[in-house]
Amino acid sequence: MRIGELSARSGASPRSLRYYEERGLLTSERTAGGHREYGEDAVERVDRVQCLLGAGLNTETIRELLPCVYAQERGDPAPDLLDWLCAERVRVSEAIRGLEHTRQALDQVIANAR
Repeated sequence: MRIGELSARSGASPRSLRYYEERGLLTSERTAGGHREYGEDAVERVDRVQCLLGAGLNTETIRELLPCVYAQERGDPAPDLLDWLCAERVRVSEAIRGLEHTRQALDQVIANAR
């Protein structure tokens, strides 16, 4: 499928898809005319990338993580994956606590202003 179809099916903009490809998160083949052609698995991969980005992981981390995730799904051993995911979960939890603290401070300022 071409980039427009992948964009429509995944909900990601063509610009995002090109960025994911640039960062090594997504691959495509090129036609003789230079157009990108993506496989059927690209929709699921884009969904997974967007989910991980939404969880606060950066593209470099996702690039390193994706091969482990796919290896584990195939039943191949990925021994470092669990430790790595636990560490990322701790990092995300700390970020959430920081955001909750910021929200409480904003709530207090708003309450005091009323």
